[in-house]
Amino acid sequence: QVAAGVGHTVGLKTDGTVVATGANDDGQCDISEWTNIKQVAAGVGHTVGLKTDGTVIASGRDVWSQCNVEMWADIQYISAEYDHTVGIKSDGTMIATGFNFWDQCDLNWWTDIKQVATGNRHTVGLKADGTVVAVGDNNHGQCDVENWKHIQQIAAGKYYTIGLKNNGKVVVSGVNNNGQCDVESWADIRQVAAGAYHTAGLKNDRTVVAVGENYSGQSSVTSWTDIQQIALGGYHTVGLKINGTVVAVGDNNYGQCNV
Repeated sequence: QVAAGVGHTVGLKTDGTVVATGANDDGQCDISEWTNIKQVAAGVGHTVGLKTDGTVIASGRDVWSQCNVEMWADIQYISAEYDHTVGIKSDGTMIATGFNFWDQCDLNWWTDIKQVATGNRHTVGLKADGTVVAVGDNNHGQCDVENWKHIQQIAAGKYYTIGLKNNGKVVVSGVNNNGQCDVESWADIRQVAAGAYHTAGLKNDRTVVAVGENYSGQSSVTSWTDIQQIALGGYHTVGLKINGTVVAVGDNNYGQCNV
């Protein structure tokens, strides 16, 4: 698995260890000693790892207590973005820590959650019945997901939310100032991912499509093939290939594309 923060990229190896490259000013890449990891997530300046025993570990920026996860247990899924971290417990309830000015961590009432996505100032949850809930900043309509149905996966950008439907089509809500929400023509999608202002979709044929901001080349993925998973940072895009190698395009000012 791969995960992408704003200035760093994280890779989970098959043996449960983790590698990272890019910005490390807050220690977000100091994860070389992590073991028994089954999922990783990356925020602006922090990295989070879900261990096989359901506990969670974190490294990096902790100004808003986004790394205060040492007491978490019985976790089955994690997400981290910007300055907050969330986890899904095995019973489908939620736990969260970090910056909460926009109430993006007020998830105590959520139940039956099977996947969660974190944006800049909002949090989105996919329920077991295919509906979606969201909390946090809604100034751009990024939390207007109450009518979504038949969703199989979600992703959250800076100020927008993406949903992948069971039929391979994509729905979106939120700001579209760079064309990042122009996904209505997409079909045969198996995974979606969102960056700050760009969106990518992994197709069933293992190629990738992307829309939105491309100033750093982060949406230039049309030549990619044999991709099994994608991750979007703020301004870069990462693809994990079927053979276990990794490709990346976009902003590389911190070496985050040196994979």
